[in-house]
Amino acid sequence: MKWITRENVKVDRVACPWLIRKFIDSEAEFFFVEEAAVNAQARALQATPFDVPKNPDVKLNHRNGRCSFETILESYQLTSDPALVALGRIVHGADVPKEMDIAPESAGLYALANGFSLTCAGDEERLRLQFPLYDALYAFCQSRIKNSPSSQG
Repeated sequence: MKWITRENVKVDRVACPWLIRKFIDSEAEFFFVEEAAVNAQARALQATPFDVPKNPDVKLNHRNGRCSFETILESYQLTSDPALVALGRIVHGADVPKEMDIAPESAGLYALANGFSLTCAGDEERLRLQFPLYDALYAFCQSRIKNSPSSQG
């Protein structure tokens, strides 16, 4: 499948491709274009658009107080994985700075994502370098849930 979003990816627009490749479509191709070109390019490429908040035609978007990552979790019935839901909260806080306190790890993810945006040449490089970060955060969330008192009862 082909997926498309705005160029100059940071938090949500890196987390979503990680989620898509890991849990929805391991062969996913991603395209990054100017915001104004998303709809036209999505039609031309037959790509699924995501995370274009000012575009009401995009279904996989910030919606009902959720960031795009959380919307994708819900849309693709991935919310039964508590580690993914926990990761979604971290991504949400990092992507919506006024809600950064939603998870203690959000501030760190925000700093790292913005650092990558300052040091990486382009969007594909940002994905390549940051996917291991999301692998590690997901493993952290899995471990925390596995070792929580409620899971040992």
